[in-house]
Amino acid sequence: MSNEGKTKMSMGQRLAYSFGAFGNDAFYGLLSGYLIMFITSHLFNSGNQAVDNKMISLVTLIIMALRIVELFIDPFIGNAIDRTKTRWGHFRPWVVAGGTVSAVLLLCLFTSLGNLYQKNAMLYLVIFAVMYITMDIFYSFKDVGFWSMLPSLTTDSREREKTATFARFGSTIGGGLVGVLVMPAVIYFSEKTTSTGDAHGWFMFALIICTIALVSAWVVGCCTREVNSEIRENKEDTVGVIGVFKAVAKNDQLLWVAFAYLFYGIGINILGALEVYYFTYIMGQPKSFSILSTINIFLGMVSAALFPILSKKFSRKTVFGGCLVFMLCGIGVFAFAGNNLALVLLAAVMFAFPQQMVFLVVLMIITDSVEYGQWKLGHRDESLSLSIRPLIDKFGGAVSNGVVGQIAILAGMTTGATASSITAAGRMNFKLMMFAVPAVMLTISIIIFMKKITLTEERHAQIVAELEKTWGKDLGISVKNTSSDEKFSVKAPVSGNLIELSEVNDDVFSKGKAGLGFAIRPNDGRVYAPFDATVRQVFSTRHAVGIVADNGMALLIHVGLGTVALKGTGFVTYVEEGQRISQGDEILEFWDDTIRKAGLDDTVIVTVTNSDNFEDFTLKQKSGAEIKAMDDAMELRVKKGEAK
Repeated sequence: MSNEGKTKMSMGQRLAYSFGAFGNDAFYGLLSGYLIMFITSHLFNSGNQAVDNKMISLVTLIIMALRIVELFIDPFIGNAIDRTKTRWGHFRPWVVAGGTVSAVLLLCLFTSLGNLYQKNAMLYLVIFAVMYITMDIFYSFKDVGFWSMLPSLTTDSREREKTATFARFGSTIGGGLVGVLVMPAVIYFSEKTTSTGDAHGWFMFALIICTIALVSAWVVGCCTREVNSEIRENKEDTVGVIGVFKAVAKNDQLLWVAFAYLFYGIGINILGALEVYYFTYIMGQPKSFSILSTINIFLGMVSAALFPILSKKFSRKTVFGGCLVFMLCGIGVFAFAGNNLALVLLAAVMFAFPQQMVFLVVLMIITDSVEYGQWKLGHRDESLSLSIRPLIDKFGGAVSNGVVGQIAILAGMTTGATASSITAAGRMNFKLMMFAVPAVMLTISIIIFMKKITLTEERHAQIVAELEKTWGKDLGISVKNTSSDEKFSVKAPVSGNLIELSEVNDDVFSKGKAGLGFAIRPNDGRVYAPFDATVRQVFSTRHAVGIVADNGMALLIHVGLGTVALKGTGFVTYVEEGQRISQGDEILEFWDDTIRKAGLDDTVIVTVTNSDNFEDFTLKQKSGAEIKAMDDAMELRVKKGEAK
């Protein structure tokens, strides 16, 4: 069965992908949040507390070190997936294989391997390390493959949005449900009646989650199909984590937001991982942790929905700073809540609620830093810039894993411990690490963000406007020379009234600084490809597209003046960078009312940005004449002997 050109997804495929997201995030929740809890509280039970604590310390430090090592492997995982060619596609084989191997190995880590650590501790540590890094790598193959396959499921942007919404809903439920079920399930399946459960209870809970993850991976592999497209052909190798760091070092705004997010990430990971310990060993109410997890599932959705509203009324600095101050207040309430369940829940909710908004602010600034770097450095490092956030997320999780293990030992929250056995000194040490350290991390994050982040929405809009007007001049493309007097025709991309470029109310465009061409005052919002070409750039604000013809002519189609300020509102693009388009394909659509209500000029400007390679620019109709989309608008020819 050929999938060439298929764009429509069935509901079954969409649900299958959503179930895959559910299982993927449920697995990650078990791995990142509760494996450490099992290791510190139940894995080592030799009867010798000193030996058990030593093993806990070594294993948690090994996990931290391996997760940091895995950061250097991650970039090459994406490259390997891109270069995979099978009858089942690029991604599905890795989703199935990665999901299967990682699920089996994680389940094995929820056992003592036949109490091997009591017989040969060194051999146990070596086997544990090999199993953990293998599991983590295969999970990364599955995770990267799963989220990277979304563009391969359909080439239709609207279908992708629907599928992404389904998937995000599935992942939110999957990740949150693990927290809801963990302690009730562990205690239910435990063979001994205890407030913290036992090793058998943890194994059964892990078995359920790993089974869901394995089955969901196979459902994705069997019930989805990848669409074959030229867009998906890999053209560049992944440069690795060192390349990411080099790109960050040269882009000061990306560097500072990365530092701010790093301190923030370490802080929230430490406190978040210790919450289940607080409910279990400080309050003695492990099942109440399910209440918090349930609340957080719904509040996470509310927080994400609230972000667009707040971002319209307040600057990103204000939103970021306000969110972190609110979280610090939550930490303050938490520190004095004691065993009062209502206060603890209030404090934990205050800490968790803004996190989705902080994530979105950081994501927006990292995204904007792509154009900032292009403007400052003269080249675009999109994939490198966007890869910095997941790297920091993983680093924060790795540090958290190592720190939490040491805190558990320091507070006495290890094998056999209960809420009643924790000493006053242990409680004090635990609270100091749980509250003071994250509070310091968040404070540092606020200081960095407020003092160093200067890339505002307004500044980004100015940068994008500048980049648009210089696009196409340094693409490094070759214009094909011709020995004949053949002229090339440029069709009108939109219907309206044709005007001379000199009549456009913008000095850069009207004086030809952005290239020669023409403009149209539109009476329709549908924009079409004026000739066969390759899409070279789709601007993030969706109001401009750059295409290159087969003869090397670079054409910028720019909708409106000052429309970059709309930040994509009122615009929909139907193409992607690297996509091959044919004359007459719809590439962009805009809502004229949105532009006019904002008090902006809706003129559509069309310029040949490498005009120096062409001559004899001639409009096919008089200025002011009505023209329909796909009518001849302009002719030109390649300069003889001067093409570059």
